[in-house]
Amino acid sequence: MVRNRQFDERYLAFGAEILKLLPQLPQNKVGAHVGDQLFRSGASVGAHLQEARGAESRADFVHKMSMALKEAREARYWLALTERAKILPGEAMGGLLREAGEMVAILSQSVITAKARAAAAQTSNQTR
Repeated sequence: MVRNRQFDERYLAFGAEILKLLPQLPQNKVGAHVGDQLFRSGASVGAHLQEARGAESRADFVHKMSMALKEAREARYWLALTERAKILPGEAMGGLLREAGEMVAILSQSVITAKARAAAAQTSNQTR
């Protein structure tokens, strides 16, 4: 359970850092678009993980974890684009891009594990 709380805190902190970053974006069309995309994707990773905790089945759990992964990948993309286009200085972004990459790696492995367990359970149920 401690591990879950640590991950919950990490994903919550990521979402909070995204929210703190948004007001620093330029007040123009580019800043508005990037801000909308980051707001939607970056702030929803943790929400999808919370939904996965309440999954109604193994398949539902895998689906919700996959959605969290999708959003983390998208947030990583928008952070990388922001950095590449020099929309914000690197210092303003802190370690968000690195953290997004680590979250993608963690979630990718979690989805792989969850899919393998779901497949094993299905195989086990079929052989009974």
